[in-house]
Amino acid sequence: MPSCLKTLIATGQRLWYCKDMKAFTAVVERCPETKLYVGYVPGFPGAHSQGSTLEELRENLREVIQMLLEDGEPVLEAEFIGTQAVTV
Repeated sequence: MPSCLKTLIATGQRLWYCKDMKAFTAVVERCPETKLYVGYVPGFPGAHSQGSTLEELRENLREVIQMLLEDGEPVLEAEFIGTQAVTV
């Protein structure tokens, strides 16, 4: 077994995380025309994907991000802060 599978390993009541895991925040939207979920990591060029379910989108984003990280650490162009409701 590789020293780091970069996945969550659940053992009974304890959760163990690989020390090399990185967490990224993805913005998720749903396209009204295609009904596909579309996600991207703000400020991370190339880190975007789509899927017909949220789980498929999550897996697709994970694959894209893993591939992008093979080229080295990203220099993020922006930082996700949050969302705001605006009333007009």
